[in-house]
Amino acid sequence: MADSGSASSSSFDSASIATVDQNAVRGRMSGVGGQALSDESSRSWRDVFWSFAFIIHLISVGFVLVVLGLNRFKKSNRLQIDKYTNTIMENRVGLTEDYWPLYALAGGVGSLLGWTWLFLLGSFANHVMKISVHILTTYLAVISVLCFWGQLFFWGVAFAIVAGLQFLYVISVIDRLPFTLLVLQKAVKMVSGLPEVIRVAYAFMIVMLLCMGVWSFGVAGIVASSMGDGGRWWLLVVFSISLFWAGVVFCNTLHVIVSGMVFLVLFHGGRESSSMPSKSLMKASRYAVTTSFGSICYGSLFTAPIRTLRWEIRGIRSKIGQNECLLCCVDFLFHLVETLVRFFNKYAYVQIAVYGKSFNRSARDAWELLQSTGVEALVAYDCSGAVLLMSTIMGGLTAGTCSGIWTWIKWKDKVSMVACTATLMGMVLVGLAIVVVESAVTSIYICYAEDPLLIQKWDAEFFNQISEMLHQRLQHRSARAREVLTGNRFDSCREDLEQA
Repeated sequence: MADSGSASSSSFDSASIATVDQNAVRGRMSGVGGQALSDESSRSWRDVFWSFAFIIHLISVGFVLVVLGLNRFKKSNRLQIDKYTNTIMENRVGLTEDYWPLYALAGGVGSLLGWTWLFLLGSFANHVMKISVHILTTYLAVISVLCFWGQLFFWGVAFAIVAGLQFLYVISVIDRLPFTLLVLQKAVKMVSGLPEVIRVAYAFMIVMLLCMGVWSFGVAGIVASSMGDGGRWWLLVVFSISLFWAGVVFCNTLHVIVSGMVFLVLFHGGRESSSMPSKSLMKASRYAVTTSFGSICYGSLFTAPIRTLRWEIRGIRSKIGQNECLLCCVDFLFHLVETLVRFFNKYAYVQIAVYGKSFNRSARDAWELLQSTGVEALVAYDCSGAVLLMSTIMGGLTAGTCSGIWTWIKWKDKVSMVACTATLMGMVLVGLAIVVVESAVTSIYICYAEDPLLIQKWDAEFFNQISEMLHQRLQHRSARAREVLTGNRFDSCREDLEQA
């Protein structure tokens, strides 16, 4: 970058001189961070209430699910629970083992897709992500048509709307995809060079699959129960939220472990470096499931929905044009979400992994770091999280479709219940495989914000590319700010002339 003869590079270099001292300070901060991950005395338990809340929630929900599953296992109303649901009884006959294999299929498909993703990581991962971006809209539209064909009109309309929103979002960010895929390619390169992290991801998927065995046993009992559709749907929604929280906690725990490892690799210049702390993976894993577990549970409640809302609002905002009324409404929502992002963002997990802070402090510090260094402009432009979410949804829909087709063959009136819950199972399992790449992305951005030389030392070409893109995004923001300022001055002068 320093040797470039172009005018843009020269202006970027001159603009960068003023930040050299700041980068040196960030380098010293990185040194402290590298020691913090290996220093047990600097760790204390954070957000303990939320770790207890999550564990109690798991035990309680697991007990209820086992009871609901056993009530219909091999014998109808084995535990005499039906007498407590007389007001919503419809005397429908069914057993847990009738529906449990349908969820076993969803778990198997989700696990196969996740394990295949991890196995092919570094060779075909980028192609899979590209396919997911371009084919997801079509897949959603096909499912919508199939729902209409099967007279499931509500789901047909729902999938048609989601397909439309997905199409509009991809169109709105199509110009960002080349840079996004570049970042994802480098993240895949980083993670594929850490085979021990891939093994941890396999282990997490196996544990999650065992938990899903209990969850699906209870859900199969609910589907087979004698309650009416209304009662069963309410229970399925409640237990689906429970599975979603548990799945996100598992994903974010793995996120913290991978982030800690990636940070150390970048800081020490490679996993084979002599300065690399011993047993770093073991320490990162221990911190994630002990002192930092409460922070992970707390953040997992809010980060996923806020991130999804932010992506949609950013996509809509970039394509509104000159409609001032609509732009005003969207800007209000945008600033509201941006305020929430300050306290709930995925970059907090890197701070949790390295420094062992509480979640709120980690989120605030990470966001302030990104904003103070200008790297937030890159984060806002990057769509890697959305692309990885599309891959996760694609995997979940594949699992849900397989179970849904089998259910359609046997019990057409149960398709919606089984397919929806099976899709969630597939998304959680595939998400556990994909989160290793997302963790590398967040770590790369935090390391670049703290000390750009860490990225330059790791991959000089990528450092030049990301630095040039940062320069372009900062120029774009400056131009937009000048436009707004000029417009405000023009409006003020016009009002003065009208009053005169």
